[in-house]
Amino acid sequence: MSMTSSLLGRSAAELISVDKRFFSSCVPLDKLLGEGLSSGHILELSGPPGTAKETLATRFACNAVSSNDQVLFVDMQNMASPASLHSELRSRNLPDTGLDLVHYLNIFTLPDFLAFLYNLPLFLEAHPSIRLVILNSIWFPFHTSPGLKSFTRSSLLAHLKQVLARLCSSFDISVVITTQLATKLLTPDGSPANFDTGSRAVLVPQLGGDYLPPHRTYRVLIVPETRTSGVLRLLSSPRCDREDVMPDEPYEMDGNTMGPCKS
Repeated sequence: MSMTSSLLGRSAAELISVDKRFFSSCVPLDKLLGEGLSSGHILELSGPPGTAKETLATRFACNAVSSNDQVLFVDMQNMASPASLHSELRSRNLPDTGLDLVHYLNIFTLPDFLAFLYNLPLFLEAHPSIRLVILNSIWFPFHTSPGLKSFTRSSLLAHLKQVLARLCSSFDISVVITTQLATKLLTPDGSPANFDTGSRAVLVPQLGGDYLPPHRTYRVLIVPETRTSGVLRLLSSPRCDREDVMPDEPYEMDGNTMGPCKS
């Protein structure tokens, strides 16, 4: 099918959605993304445990539902349940029927995750109203396969990158990913090391960055500085070159809500 006939076959609502943006209800995060996550782009949100990653993912989903968009929400560690989605919807005075717009899946093992990736394009073709995909705790299925060889892991991550690129380019879907941090050992000159050669350790997103299409992806790290405050650090952006100085945005926590600093 040609591009022209493909566009003619799409509804007016689908054409308008090309410029759609999705919001987290967290002003500092939405600001880093250029006033929300635009359609056809990816957000990887990483941070230590307890840094509201799952809450932000849930709020992306609920904001999409409030705009009458369908969401595919895949939770891989039992960190964001349908009950938490329901609670967030009710807190916004949205009807309980909003959950009908959320396709919720639990996936815990790597074989199940690979089967999901294989079937995902067909699922999206069958559900064209899905505009946002959330992959919560994407690191966990890899973590449950400790014997995974380095070459196999790299091949699987390369396949994941292809799937994510297709979601953005062919389906014009936005993707929100949450992931845990891992310790990376470095030599004094900054090159990778092991326990024998390493002189320092840094925390980095668990899966690295090679699985993400760079021209479509925003990578944001949550850096807590106190129990109730910290910064959101933009690691990379499709709008910035590697040489650019990446901005930070300070945040404060009010309960489980992340927002701008009040002082």
